Amino acid sequence: MRAYTPKDDVQAKAYYTDRYYVAPQVPKQDVESDAVFAADLEAIKAKFEVKEAFIQVEQMVVYINAGDIYGVLELMRDELEYTQLSELSAIDWLAKDNTFEIFYQMLSMNKRKRIRIKFFINKGQAVDSVEKLFRSADWSEREMFDMFGIEANGHPFMKRILMPYDWQGYPLLKTYPLEGDEFAAWYEVDKIYGKEAREAIGPEIRDTARVDRYDSERFARLGHEVPKGTEITGDEPKIVQSYQEEEGVFLIKKIDRENSVIVDDPQR
Repeated sequence: MRAYTPKDDVQAKAYYTDRYYVAPQVPKQDVESDAVFAADLEAIKAKFEVKEAFIQVEQMVVYINAGDIYGVLELMRDELEYTQLSELSAIDWLAKDNTFEIFYQMLSMNKRKRIRIKFFINKGQAVDSVEKLFRSADWSEREMFDMFGIEANGHPFMKRILMPYDWQGYPLLKTYPLEGDEFAAWYEVDKIYGKEAREAIGPEIRDTARVDRYDSERFARLGHEVPKGTEITGDEPKIVQSYQEEEGVFLIKKIDRENSVIVDDPQR
């Protein structure tokens, strides 16, 4: 397990100092350095305008016009053997130039190649749905609408997919509060009990990573387990717990606190 880091006063400050931070770009290579990508790019250029193209991390990135997305993906599916749309979403560049960068991750199992198709749209502009070409786009386009507010024209059911239908705001925008806004803090209280119960219940704390071992109603922490509702003074002795039956399970190593390891390297 990873070491727990206390997050004091999380409602008053952000976890990161710069939410608009842009990670450095990895090196780019010319498309001509890969014969398969070069041929694919020429096929796209023969029918559509290509604004920019390069190879990055062994995949080709192609920038096109927003209005050409349906035709480009249809060409890639029917003629270039890119038969899987594995992902699509958006990148928020609103603070920079009031635009979103939309990307579509394509995979060809026959060629063992990946191509990422990209274009930019302005805030408030919709994209063309590609759900009729790839069923995988159905939920991805709904998620893009739910998280960024970007609608897909022609989608059969353009509704939120993760947040409630009546939610306000779009949680993956860089301007969205990390711990939610006033609406988020009171959403379930207002929905279940009504606004008149706000004073009695209090706002929601939406930091799901926060664990308080002195809270015996909601959380328990390894080494400090107590029955629910126990009054905590802070002087309780540490308890070493074993998390399997005495005989254990065949071929499964017995788990206990003394043999557990705290993983400091998140890439391990």
